[in-house]
Amino acid sequence: MSQTNKSYSLSDLAEIAGGKVKGRADVMIFGVGTLDGATAKDISFLTNVKYKPQLATTKAGAVILPEKIADAVDFPAIVHANPHVAFAKIAQVFDTTPKLAVTVHSSVQIDGSASVGKKVAMGPNVVVGKDAVIGDNVTLGANTVVGEGAIIGDGVTIHPNVTLYHGVRLGKNVVIHSQSVIGSDGFGYANDKGTWLPIPQTGSVEIGDDTQIGAGVTIDRGALEDTVIGINVIIDDQVHIGHNCVIGDHSCICGTSGLAGSVHLGKHVVLGGGVGVNGHISICDNVQVTGFTMIISDITEPGVYSSGQPSMANRDWRKTTVRVRQIDSLFDRVKKLESQRNTERDK
Repeated sequence: MSQTNKSYSLSDLAEIAGGKVKGRADVMIFGVGTLDGATAKDISFLTNVKYKPQLATTKAGAVILPEKIADAVDFPAIVHANPHVAFAKIAQVFDTTPKLAVTVHSSVQIDGSASVGKKVAMGPNVVVGKDAVIGDNVTLGANTVVGEGAIIGDGVTIHPNVTLYHGVRLGKNVVIHSQSVIGSDGFGYANDKGTWLPIPQTGSVEIGDDTQIGAGVTIDRGALEDTVIGINVIIDDQVHIGHNCVIGDHSCICGTSGLAGSVHLGKHVVLGGGVGVNGHISICDNVQVTGFTMIISDITEPGVYSSGQPSMANRDWRKTTVRVRQIDSLFDRVKKLESQRNTERDK
């Protein structure tokens, strides 16, 4: 439940969301909440039928609903083809995230050759390197480091303790959360008789407009060419993207996933949590990969892909493990029986 000093009528919110009002249009809404936790001042939403019984007990002042169940309620509602999208648009107007004042803190260090746009906010201890370019309406949180020659587009928000290495380029309206590192060296080494020799990583990282990057994300710079993140990509916390990867527009990478070097994801690809992708793998457009899957070969057809073993009762897992260990001996027995049958048939 999140309430603000702002208030909107239900008709105002329906216009923002692109939906239709059912019931009283003059109900005033002050925030958003879950069906279970909302108050009469909040608006909630329903997309998962699992929570449909909560409609009977919710105290929400209004609910966003799909048309197919709009007749099931007798209280104010917004009817929308995609209630989750409608809720996202409405939640944005009630966002309570504090915004940094449009000032430059006295402790900020900006190289004289850097270019800084209009209405830029910088928190304590921000460092802006040589020849860096910062667009208009940019927010740099405390302790952010902008490396030499880095370019930050208009409307970018960078939360505290983020590091952008040299030459990194961010498009417009990118958001990067705390502790993320963009443009660190890719994992490039040559082995000389047992000694690892580092290969200079001379590419950079390019991130497209409207991309959102979570906390603790590491995106490595390219070895020779750039690592490229497309437009409107969403990357969850604790994700690692290796050097020279290319991530297509509108893709989604969930938490703790790891992509080795030179992975190419198409557009509208979704990687579930904990997915691992081997190096030099290509995945086509419109692929969904379920959590903890390991991708070891190219995916060339759209669809849903999985690997791994879902959880089960411990006793069942132990039995399955024993049987898996017996597969080799079982295979040898079947092969021997087939050989005997073929011999008998040939007599």
